[in-house]
Amino acid sequence: MDIQSHERLLIIDFGSQVTQLIARRLRELNVYCEIHPFQNVTDAFLDEFAPKAVIFSGGPASVIDEGSPRPPEKIFDLGVPILGICYGQQVMMQMLGGKVLRGHGTAEFGRAYVAPAEKLDLLEGWFLTEREQVWMSHGDHVAEIADGFKVYGTSPNAPFAVTADPSRHFYAVQFHPEVHHTPNGAKLYENFVRIAGFSGDWTMGVYRDQAIEAIREQVGDRNVICGLSGGVDSSVAAVLIHEAIGDQLTCVFVDHGLLRQGEAEEVVTMFRDHYNMPLIHADEQELFLGELDGVSDPEKKRKIIGRLSAAQLHRSPPLSRARPCDPLPR
Repeated sequence: MDIQSHERLLIIDFGSQVTQLIARRLRELNVYCEIHPFQNVTDAFLDEFAPKAVIFSGGPASVIDEGSPRPPEKIFDLGVPILGICYGQQVMMQMLGGKVLRGHGTAEFGRAYVAPAEKLDLLEGWFLTEREQVWMSHGDHVAEIADGFKVYGTSPNAPFAVTADPSRHFYAVQFHPEVHHTPNGAKLYENFVRIAGFSGDWTMGVYRDQAIEAIREQVGDRNVICGLSGGVDSSVAAVLIHEAIGDQLTCVFVDHGLLRQGEAEEVVTMFRDHYNMPLIHADEQELFLGELDGVSDPEKKRKIIGRLSAAQLHRSPPLSRARPCDPLPR
């Protein structure tokens, strides 16, 4: 089963710092989702991606400004549920005929409390007490809601904290349900994916199997070199690739001398002894520390480390100080 066969939710990113948390909440519900920046979401993209539902993230821009980030108009004609969050609410209202105004005393950055106005399917499991704690982070505010929308939740500074057009399954909230400062926020995402009809068939086990299959198909009988730092990203990549192609993979771990005490030995032991991977341990501490001597600017340091790391990976034959770590017998 490939990704195309899964029900897919599209998250349109308008620049929020917590967009990844939206994806995390959805994946916790076993829903396959992808984050795409608004610039990449075109009519053609929507046709190809065919989302079952859409979420608009927050963002730092103002919908009032000319050239502010927008989704394609077509998105409102797909006939799928849409959830707008913070800036996402504002852009939805602005595009559908409502009105957004600048702060003027209504800006909020921090904890707030939302009270119910009417019952709404999105809010099932909410308002078991008189109000719900939420996290606000907005300068502009919705002054008029679009036709077809009603108010379902209010706060002292956000009279349109929760709005919706249930007939079209369009929902919009001024706060951020994805952050832990909105304690019951995960329930909104659970309700939204239920409304959208997701079956919850996406799991990390499914992802692993599909990723391994895709790697095998792409690599074939060729060999692969993986730059291994010991961090999460490269470690997960190395394990997945090794699961797929075995000893066709060679990992290169460049020890630049900037790791925690004993960390280099931990990386080598884990991937050589535990995962049984072909591994080259390049001890280049002297080279890196020499190049960094006297450099205090963090950005310059980062570029030096990146340049030297790339150079070590592309050197052939392997470095003179490299120590090949053969896999243990199976």
